[in-house]
This record gives sequence, C-alpha cells and structure tokens, in this order.
Amino acid sequence: MTASGKIISGVRTFVADVTEGFLEITHSSFALLGLAVAFVVIMLAARPDLRQAGEAELRNWLQARQVEVLGMPIEPEASERATAGNPRDLPKEQAAVAFWLSKKYRVAPEPLSVLVAEAYDIGAKSKIDPTLILAIMAIESSFNPFAQSAVGAQGLMQVMTNVHTDKYQNFGGHFAAFDPVSNLRVGVKVLQECIARAGSVEGGLRFYVGAGNLADDGGYASKVMAEHFRLRQVANGRAMPTAPPPSLSTQAPAQIIPVTAPPAAPAASDDKLALLSSAL
Repeated sequence: MTASGKIISGVRTFVADVTEGFLEITHSSFALLGLAVAFVVIMLAARPDLRQAGEAELRNWLQARQVEVLGMPIEPEASERATAGNPRDLPKEQAAVAFWLSKKYRVAPEPLSVLVAEAYDIGAKSKIDPTLILAIMAIESSFNPFAQSAVGAQGLMQVMTNVHTDKYQNFGGHFAAFDPVSNLRVGVKVLQECIARAGSVEGGLRFYVGAGNLADDGGYASKVMAEHFRLRQVANGRAMPTAPPPSLSTQAPAQIIPVTAPPAAPAASDDKLALLSSAL
C-alpha cells in the first residue's frame, strides 16, 4: 500500500471512530433525557401538589407574557361576570318582549334577555305578572342598573337601599343593589309586600313609589299600568309602537335656576311714609 493509500485509510478509520463515538454519546444522551423525563412524570404523578404548582407557575408566566404583548390584563372569565345572554335562546314570547324593550329603551338585547328571563322566572314564583315587573323597571330606571334618585333609590327597580338593607344580606351586602339580577329580586320582594299591604296591584304600586298615604302619586301607577298593558300586547304577539321612554318616576327632574340680581328693597308704602313724616 502506498503512502497516500495509508493516509486515506487512516482518515476513514478516524472518521468512522468519531462517528461511532458520536452516535454512542447521542444515544446515551437521549437515554439520559428519557430517564429524566420519566422521573419527572413519575414524581409529578406521585405529587399532584407539585404538578398543580408547576401548572400555576406556567400559567402565570404565560399570562404575564400576554400582558406585556397586549398592554392590558388578561381575564378569560370576564364574560362570565357579564349579565348577558342570547335573546334568540328565549321562548318566543320572552324574546319578543326583550327585542321590543331593547328598541324602545335603546338597551342592548343581550342583557335584557337575562332580565326578561329572570322576570318570568321570579314572576311565576311570586305570582306577579312578569310584564308588570318589567314595566316597573322601565318606568323607574329605563333599564339603567346604576340609576339613583334624589332620595337614594338605586338600581333597576329603584329600591331604597338604606331602607331594605336587610334584603340585600343574602346577596352579599348593599353593593348588590347595583347587580341587575339582585336588584330585580329585591325589588320584586318589596313589590310583593306592597301589594299584600294594599290589597291590590294599583294600591301596591302607590306604596312602592312611597305615595301610599298621599292623595296623589304623580301618575306613577297609571304610567306603570300603561306600560304593563303594552308589554302584555307585545307578549301576546301584537305589534306595538315604541314611543320615547317616559321620564324616570323617582328621579329628581333637572332644575334650571336663573342667575338674577338680588331683588331691590321694597318701596315704603304711603302709610309708612306718613308715619315717618309725623315722627319727624
């Protein structure tokens, strides 16, 4: 064998040895990696607390990364807090009422669908017509869950929170007055008590607005009953016009106080002038 042949043969042997060694090392590394993974899996299976802690840590890290990218907090469960539903999932009668109220009061049909469904459910339990409940909400707040009157009535049904604080205890406290469904339930309870006290729906409405012992309720009961009638027609499948929403019955109207100069001192009467002259 020539010198060049020996060199080529030596290079081939070297390359083969290096390749074989590399494969052995790689195989050993993969084996070690596999053993490490198996050990981690076995450990996590035996220690669920470690697995949960690891998952929580990974989830927090991923959310932190998302916050950095989007520039706002990530709340995947935020939609579950919303008072909203698909009105097309409602029974035909309730859906008609929800869409009519949405158009008249310019409120989204999704939150209205939840309120309509709740009114029908609690109305059946309390034996109060659900369209009467919805009519009270319409006249009281125009479906504004954050409405507040000058005398402290709050929420959809304008419940006097300070007076009926005990009724909110089952809902976590008086802040529940601004939760639409909680306010609806408490308002229906108050209405139920008012009707029982008065012995009639119209009389109960007068007590509800605080005019039970007054000669005039400002037309409140008439407004509610008129809206109740319209809602009954809509629920029965009849077309009803959507007039502009009535003003809030328990809201203090805006007052325009003109800026004027202070009144001049009243002129002295002739009698007073005569008395002054005689005194002089």
